[in-house]
Amino acid sequence: MRVSMDIELKDIPGQLLLALNPISELKGNLVSVVHHHEKRTPRGTIPVQLVLEIDPDKLDAIISRFERSGVSVVRAGEERFLEHGAVIMIGHIIHTDIQDTIDNIDRTGFAEVVDLSLSMPSIDMPSSALLKIDAIGKPEMNDAILLLKAVADKKDILVIEPIDTELM
Repeated sequence: MRVSMDIELKDIPGQLLLALNPISELKGNLVSVVHHHEKRTPRGTIPVQLVLEIDPDKLDAIISRFERSGVSVVRAGEERFLEHGAVIMIGHIIHTDIQDTIDNIDRTGFAEVVDLSLSMPSIDMPSSALLKIDAIGKPEMNDAILLLKAVADKKDILVIEPIDTELM
């Protein structure tokens, strides 16, 4: 079973490893980790999103191990992002604040950037990036792409989509 989890970590060294150990120990397969180290929850913790594949019978054991070790589980459930897509961006991606671009997608609540591959040939040359985006459905993916295009247009960044990630 594929499970999506939102957890919160204390801002001290070793917390991410502490969270990942139970998954490994219980033979889970980690699919993705989005570690929002620059963000804080109202409780002062760091939000982390995990996607893992695990035997359904072991999910409660993982959650129990998290909680015993001080890792807060905010949400756990079957994978909520069913649509996957990718775009290529070309322009001065870093100089126009890639974090802001990603945050615009992540804040929607229905889509998020799950992977970023960046190529920056030199400081004064345009860079290129492959952005992988997950969304809860096709209409939401289309909305996320439209939002990304609007943000990119303001930053004079070219967006090429859709990219077939199956070929990569």
